[in-house]
Amino acid sequence: MSVSTSLRRMTGRDPAEDGRGPSDLEVFYDLVFVVAFSIAGTQFAEYLAQGHYRAAIVGYLLSTFASVWAWINFAWFASAFDTDDWIYRMLTLLQMVGVAIIAIGLPPVFASIDANAHVDLTVVVIGYMVMRVAMIVQWLRAAAQAREWRATCLTYAGMTAVAQVGWIIVAVEPLTLGPTLIGIVVCVVLELLGPGIAETRFRRTPWHPGHIVERYSTLVVITLGEGVVGTVAVLQAIIDRTGWSVETAVLGLAAMGLTFAMWWLYFRLEVGRPLGENPGKCFVFGYGSMAIFIGCAAVGTGVHLVAMWLDGETRIPEMAVLLSGAIPLAIFCFGTIAMYYFLAGSDALLIPLVVATALPLVSAVAVVAAGGGLLVATVVGCLAPVLPVLLVELTARRGRAPSERSS
Repeated sequence: MSVSTSLRRMTGRDPAEDGRGPSDLEVFYDLVFVVAFSIAGTQFAEYLAQGHYRAAIVGYLLSTFASVWAWINFAWFASAFDTDDWIYRMLTLLQMVGVAIIAIGLPPVFASIDANAHVDLTVVVIGYMVMRVAMIVQWLRAAAQAREWRATCLTYAGMTAVAQVGWIIVAVEPLTLGPTLIGIVVCVVLELLGPGIAETRFRRTPWHPGHIVERYSTLVVITLGEGVVGTVAVLQAIIDRTGWSVETAVLGLAAMGLTFAMWWLYFRLEVGRPLGENPGKCFVFGYGSMAIFIGCAAVGTGVHLVAMWLDGETRIPEMAVLLSGAIPLAIFCFGTIAMYYFLAGSDALLIPLVVATALPLVSAVAVVAAGGGLLVATVVGCLAPVLPVLLVELTARRGRAPSERSS
């Protein structure tokens, strides 16, 4: 990449460019999302620990959607039109400021839902608006300079602006939780429709399959890293108060092993690699990966809650504590497997992988139901990504591993 940041025309990148990977700016941009994921995860764990399930779940989904959706829009735009000049960089900085504002506004969202009051989305929507205005300017610049994609870019800009009007209405109207959620669903539909209309009714933007796959992989790594940081912080707080214990050591090792196995599963399958051969499946990959990201981030919350249970900071049932991590882990593991096979096509290993993933999760629930203890169940559940990894590695010796098949 050139050192110069002088003004460049936004004419569209080559979708077949060799060696295209994430830029330094894109990786820096991704790191900012760690703050939003961390605050959302902490709030999620705290409300779950109090047994306030509605506030925890609804608040977490709203918080993570706002962050992940904005990230996805930027990732695909950058894949197609990144110029890395000073205007592009300053607009990216503006989006990073928006992420920080969103993070600051997350606690009031959870608190207002918990109080059954009007959902306090004011600060979050302000941050979201900052991000989306920056993206609208980027799309308008592309429309002005990349004439081949003018209609596509203008559609993106227009649909994004319409959706922002909807978010403002939802934020300022004094509605109760039910009507607010309906308004949010409408706004989400508008957000999702924008790319669908732009990319199918007009010329497809020149996004780079390899670049997109690496961008998604980078966010998975960063999200896993945030889970490690959160787990270590919680365990450190417990150790400072009560000292080391067998339970603390077991949970720490299980959490690190779980995170490592999640990374291994995602990258051993090379989930997005077949996208280059199946570009028409880009919408399912782009949208469907949101569930993988959200599930990945929430796994750390489940470990956090187990640590709080060990420290006596939560009184909710052991089954609820277990499910707080088991459900997101299931979403991540099954989502990873499903996304790979959706892109690459099915083979004989699909069903064994699903069974290998489900067995530890079902067994963990059975352990708690039988009174076997939460910590034991947690360790068992942590095998959910481990068994599929072992299965893939064993079959790789026979030349039948999924990622080898798609190479």
